Amino acid sequence: MHQPSLLEIFKHPKTQKYLQRSGVVHAIASSFHAYKLSSQYGVDPILACKAALLHDIGHYTWYRDGKWDYEQYKANDIHAIKGAERAHKLLIELGEEREHAKAISLAILLHTDSYLPGGQLELNPLQKVVRLADEADEEPEGLHHYREISYDKAIELIKKLDSMLEGKEMPNPLQQTS
Repeated sequence: MHQPSLLEIFKHPKTQKYLQRSGVVHAIASSFHAYKLSSQYGVDPILACKAALLHDIGHYTWYRDGKWDYEQYKANDIHAIKGAERAHKLLIELGEEREHAKAISLAILLHTDSYLPGGQLELNPLQKVVRLADEADEEPEGLHHYREISYDKAIELIKKLDSMLEGKEMPNPLQQTS
């Protein structure tokens, strides 16, 4: 069965639509954090990076007067539930192994407790990596969703991460000179 690359996932129209809502920079940064954390937790880095890339695709546009409304988001958010469903459908459509699509989707579902009533969840290592990767890039008041990046730079970073996952490390594109 075909295993979609991060680039294939990233370029898909559904991914593009939903990452524009939740923040492309945050999705990519979280994926790089997941890559680093995966070895520490004994997790498949490919699954971790895919889950981190897609972890916020369930975001609703919580905007008021053209600005992110953090209070509305915190009070009414269920993005992890919607995101898990969207990711699962997308990954199956792209040919991801069903077991991997389920593991990735569950990690997305459990990456935040913003929608859960009180209590603690027991997270497996993949779920923990995605949660920690998300938290590593968070900013107060949800400002991490505002950062911007050009499409070309985003593609460059996704390609770098795919190369890292394939074991063909490329120079850091943020340090290249013309």
